[in-house]
Amino acid sequence: MKRLSVGRRKLALGAVIVALLGVFGWVVLRAGPLAPVPVTVATVERGEIAPALFGVGIVEARHTYRIGPTLAGRLGRIDVQVGDAVRAGQVLGEMDPVDLDERIAAQQAAFERARAGLAAADAQLQDMSARRAFAQTQARRYEQLRAARSISDEAAETRRQELQLAEAGRAAASANLEASRQELARVRAEREALARQRANLRLVAPVAGIVAARAVDPGTTVVAGQAVVEVVDPATLWLNVRFDQLRAAGLRAGLPASVALRSRQGESLAGKVARVEPVADAVTEEALAKVSLDALPEPAPSIGELAEVTIALPQRPATPVVRNASIQRADGQAGVWVVEDGSLRFVPVRLGAADLDGRVQVLEGLTGGERVVVYSQRALDARSRIEIVERLPGVRP
Repeated sequence: MKRLSVGRRKLALGAVIVALLGVFGWVVLRAGPLAPVPVTVATVERGEIAPALFGVGIVEARHTYRIGPTLAGRLGRIDVQVGDAVRAGQVLGEMDPVDLDERIAAQQAAFERARAGLAAADAQLQDMSARRAFAQTQARRYEQLRAARSISDEAAETRRQELQLAEAGRAAASANLEASRQELARVRAEREALARQRANLRLVAPVAGIVAARAVDPGTTVVAGQAVVEVVDPATLWLNVRFDQLRAAGLRAGLPASVALRSRQGESLAGKVARVEPVADAVTEEALAKVSLDALPEPAPSIGELAEVTIALPQRPATPVVRNASIQRADGQAGVWVVEDGSLRFVPVRLGAADLDGRVQVLEGLTGGERVVVYSQRALDARSRIEIVERLPGVRP
C-alpha cells in the first residue's frame, strides 16, 4: 500500500510538471518574446495625391513707419495712444523747440531788414541813374557850346568830370544793390532752414494707419533717428510663415493658401503665397514665406497673432500610395514591410509627395496590390512572426 501511494504521488507530480511546462511553452509562444507580433496591414492602392504644406505663421505688417526727430532733443508732447487710427499728414506729437521760435523771429527781423536794405539800394541806384542821365545831357550841351566857342575848355572839362563821377556812383549803387540781393537771399535761406527745422520737430504720420507702438513719453530726451511712434497700415498685413524644409519642395509664390487665425477658430481665410524668402532658418531648419490675405477680416487681426496656414500644391499623377505610418527604415534606407504568405519582406521604396492626410506617393518599389504593414506592436525584422489584427490598442484606425 505504501509503495502504491508513493507511485501515485510521483505520477501526480509528473502530471503537474507537464502541465506547467505546457503553460510555460504557451506563454512563451503566445505572449513572450517568441509570440507573434500583432500588426495591422493595408493593401497598396493607386491614387492621386493632392499634396499640401502646413505651417505656423505670425501676423506682421508689410510696412512699418517709425516716426522720430531728425535732431536730438526732448519730446514736448505726444497726442496719440497705441491703437489709435491716424490719417496721412496728422500731427502725432512735437519735440520741444527750446529757443527755435525765438531764432526764427530774429531771422524774420533780419529778413525784413535785408529787404529794406534792398529797397534802399534800389532807390539809390535809381537816384544815381538819374544823376548820370543829367550829367550826360549837361556834358553834351557843354561840348556843343565849347565847339561854338561860347564857353571855355575848362567849363566843358568840368561837365565831363561830373559825368564820370555820376557813372562811378551808379556803378557803386548797382554793386550795392546786388550785394543787398545776395544778403536777402542768404537771410531768406537761413530763415527757411530754421522753418524746416521747426517743421521737423512735428511728428507727422506719413500714411493713414494705426499706432502700433509708442516708445517714448513726453519729457524724454531722444536722439536723431530714434523712433517715437510706430504706425502700420492695416491694409498691408500679411503672415510670416515657417515650413519644415523636408516638406517644402514645390513651395513658390502664387500658390493658394488657407489661413486659420487663432482668434477665429473654425473660420478659414483665403490667401496666397506672396513670396518665398531666399534665406531659410538654418537653426530650426525651416523655410520662410510671406502669405497675404485676399481680404482682411473685420476687425483686422492683431499684429503678432498666430495662425495656421495650409498651402495647396499642384495635384500629382496617380501612383501607388501608402500611409506614412507604413514607412520604416532599415540599414538607412526607407521602405515598407510587405506581407507574403504570412512572412515579412522589406522592400526599399523611393517616396514622392505627401498630403496632410498621411498618404505618401511611392515612385519606385511598389506597383499596387501589395499588402504592407501599417502599424506593429513592436519593431519588426525579416524573422518576425506576425499576427494580423483589425487594430492595435491605443492606435486610431
